[in-house]
Amino acid sequence: MRIDILSVMPELLRSPLEHSIMKRAQDKGLLEVHLHNLRDYGLGKNKQLDDYQFGGGAGMLMRLEPVVNCIEKLQAERTYDEIIYMTPDGQRLNQQICNRFSMKENIMILCGHYKGIDERIREHFITAEISIGDYVLSGGELPAAVLVDSIGRLLPGVLNDETSALFDSFQDNLLAPPIYTRPAEFRGWKVPDVLLSGNFPEIEKWRYEESLKRTQERRPDLLEGED
Repeated sequence: MRIDILSVMPELLRSPLEHSIMKRAQDKGLLEVHLHNLRDYGLGKNKQLDDYQFGGGAGMLMRLEPVVNCIEKLQAERTYDEIIYMTPDGQRLNQQICNRFSMKENIMILCGHYKGIDERIREHFITAEISIGDYVLSGGELPAAVLVDSIGRLLPGVLNDETSALFDSFQDNLLAPPIYTRPAEFRGWKVPDVLLSGNFPEIEKWRYEESLKRTQERRPDLLEGED
């Protein structure tokens, strides 16, 4: 998979994408992440990227030309399955969206900045708009890093145990059950006996029941519409 990220401040993305699982994915050649500085496409000698809003209002907007020129340059080199804009008013990111994006080959991500982007970019280029929550950040770089991580870890071969991602929270609309490791007892705090029993059907039953219980307590909205 290849992911191209368009940003006013690409340096904000380097650390999250150059360590841990994302570094491993790239080192294995399973994921390519390319950062593009929109300042390189800025207008005039000052490489201008922003301008005032028509009609007035607080905050500057990203101009059309630098963004469009960058998008079209990349589109001339390859076909993109999705061009995603990270924005607070986009669709809330969930595991099902991550699963769907992980099946794509080429993805472009546009990070907003200032007050946002000219609406005409959204109308003519963007295929998906994604939010990571009902709050506003200084730019789309951190949300883009979240999206790339959530997609990249799903690629076959990225995780040492490929079945691990299948049992993450939200994969089946349930939160993950409680998990334990050694020692089996610490300060009198014991691991549930069933997990030490070696009876795997009973263990799976326990895990499902605990997942259901935790979801009912913490995220009952995930169970809406379930039988």
